[in-house]
Amino acid sequence: MPCVLVDFEVTKQIKESADENTAMVVKVAAACTWIGGEVFVPKVSTFSSRGPSILSPDFLKPDVAAPGSTILAAIKDSYKFLSGTSMACPHVSGVAALLKALHPDWSPSIIKSALVTTAINDKYGLPILAGGLPQKTADPFDYGGGFIDPNRAVDPGLASDIDPEYFDCILGSNSSCEFEPKNMNLPSIAIPNLKEPTTNSDNLGQADAVYKAVVQSPPGVQILVEPSVLQFSKDKKKQTFNVTFSMARKVQGSYLFESLAWCDNGSHYVRIPIAVRPVIYDNYVDV
Repeated sequence: MPCVLVDFEVTKQIKESADENTAMVVKVAAACTWIGGEVFVPKVSTFSSRGPSILSPDFLKPDVAAPGSTILAAIKDSYKFLSGTSMACPHVSGVAALLKALHPDWSPSIIKSALVTTAINDKYGLPILAGGLPQKTADPFDYGGGFIDPNRAVDPGLASDIDPEYFDCILGSNSSCEFEPKNMNLPSIAIPNLKEPTTNSDNLGQADAVYKAVVQSPPGVQILVEPSVLQFSKDKKKQTFNVTFSMARKVQGSYLFESLAWCDNGSHYVRIPIAVRPVIYDNYVDV
C-alpha cells in the first residue's frame, strides 16, 4: 500500500489542517536537496570490479571510481534506482565530454590522465573505504587513482599522453617493435614482479612552471625519481622522468600501494598511483 511516513509533530499538523478543511487536497512531491547536513565519505561497493588485471598486470586497474550505487536513472516511460558499472560509466563519460568541450585539443589519453591524477583517495580528511566484511580502507585495486573530481580535472597541471605507435605495440598490431608496457606513459604505475631494480619512463607536458617530486614509498621498496624537479618553459613544454624501483629488503610480499606526486607552487597536485609487488620466487600463478 502506498504511504507517506511522517513524525508525530507533522501528524498533528496534518490532522489539525484536515479538521479545519475537510476538502483539503494533499500532494506528495519529490524530496528536496538537503544542504548543510552530514556528508558521507565515498565507499567502494562490494560488487565493484577490483584489480589487479589478470590479462595485463603491468597496467593498474581500475582507473578511477565514480558514483554507481543506487543511482536514479531513466528507464522506459519512468525512472528507477540502478547500480553497477552501467551507472558509474555515464558519470565518467559525461565528465570526459565536458573536458573535451573545454579543451578541444586534448586527446583521449590526456583526458584520462587528467581524471586519474586529480582523483581523490580521501574526502573531508577521511580515507575512502571498501565495502564488504571486514570493511577496510580502500586501495588502488579498489578505486585506481581515486574518486573522480571534475573541477580539478579541468586544470590538472600536468598530463601524460600516449603515442599511438606505443598503443599499437601493446595491441600486437606491430610485431617488430620493441616496447615495454611499463613505459606506455600511463598516469599510473603497476609492477607485478619486482625482483631487480626496475625503471619506468614517463613524460609530462606543461608550460612556464616548476614541479617538484613528492614520493611516498611503500614499506620495503625504494623509489628514486630522476630528475626530481621538472622545469617547463615556452620552449620546453615536455619533460621526461625516470622512476626506479628497488627492494630495500628481500621479502616475498603482496602488493603494496603508494604514490608519486608532482607539485608546483601549491595550485596543482598531480598524483600518480603506484602498485608494486616484491617477488623473490616465481610462485605466483594467474588462473
